[in-house]
Amino acid sequence: MLARLAAARSLSPAQSPFFIAALGILMAIGPMATDMYLPGMPAIGTELRVTQSQVQWTLSAYFLGFGVGQLLWGALGDRFGRRVPVATGILLFAVGCIGCSMTGDILHLALWRFVQALGACAGPVLVRAMIRDVYERDRAASALSMMMLVMGAAPIIAPLIGGQILVWANWRWIFWAQAAFGVIALLALLTLPETLSRHNRTSLRPMALIDSYRTLLTNRAYLGYGLGSACIYAGMFAFISGSPFVYIELFGVRPENYGYLFGINIVGMIILNTINSRIVMRFGSDRILRAGTALSAASGALLILVALEGWGGLWGLVGCLFLFMALTGLTNANAMAGAMQSFPQMAGSASALAGMLQFTSGAVSGWAVGLLADGTAVPMALVIGGAAMSSLALNLWLVRRDRPAAA
Repeated sequence: MLARLAAARSLSPAQSPFFIAALGILMAIGPMATDMYLPGMPAIGTELRVTQSQVQWTLSAYFLGFGVGQLLWGALGDRFGRRVPVATGILLFAVGCIGCSMTGDILHLALWRFVQALGACAGPVLVRAMIRDVYERDRAASALSMMMLVMGAAPIIAPLIGGQILVWANWRWIFWAQAAFGVIALLALLTLPETLSRHNRTSLRPMALIDSYRTLLTNRAYLGYGLGSACIYAGMFAFISGSPFVYIELFGVRPENYGYLFGINIVGMIILNTINSRIVMRFGSDRILRAGTALSAASGALLILVALEGWGGLWGLVGCLFLFMALTGLTNANAMAGAMQSFPQMAGSASALAGMLQFTSGAVSGWAVGLLADGTAVPMALVIGGAAMSSLALNLWLVRRDRPAAA
């Protein structure tokens, strides 16, 4: 087995049969850690005797840790290469999983979720950088979409696993299952070669890091891609945060069936990612990104109307959420490819900052859904719709206006 792993690493990353599959597994740490425990959120509130908004602290703490941690791992990845920081992050993730499983109150659960996220984010942020190490822009967007297909099973399987664990055991066993997935991710990492050559590695000096992030934050196009993508992520995480309570408590969906309603959205994302990977080389990532944000804004507006008027009940909401979530297949990969394109010498930092913006916005949106919770689906719909419309405005203002100057 070790000989096979060595042979795989000796190939060019683009030629290795393990490359995209292994990257997909590393990317899947995020959704596995996020989505597997969603069916257990109402049960956590019951056992720990806390409110819905307090349970959602654990999700916001995870998103915050996932966002902030990417700045650290991005810098370490640009200095020491991609593989060692990812391995370190996976080990930290496992420690956080064990802490979550043994906690006795909501504050400590939120703290361990933060630790868990700090480790989990190393894989996704450096996977994006590895893609940029190997491919040019439109090919990178295509590869990101294909990789998302590989990891697309994770958000479908994760809540189903969580729901089935709840049939046989309590919510604490969900975190032991997440720790086991960390072991699988570590094995996948062993198949990967190092993609960052030594002469492309950067300094860890604080002023150099500050200058790198200043350069990114003052680049108009980068802000357009990064902030626009962050708004879409805010809508996604508002759905992740609010849907367990809307589906299970408001509409009476059984926890073990929640995963099916959650999973159909991922099917839509897989379909749109497949389409994106096949058409991006023909139409270009900027054009597809703009169309995707416009359609996302329209689906968000429709979702608000459905929630306010009660059109279609549960299935009306499910249909609108399916549209919004599926359309992320036309936005996320293209936005990330655009954000990293102009900065190949610091792709790790560019990926990290974009990821920080995405998950920090997710933490805020999850907190907002909990704060506005009123026993209906309206707060979740308002946050999703507002985020989608903001993404379109940012794309038209920053990305579109910057394009002629960049040509």
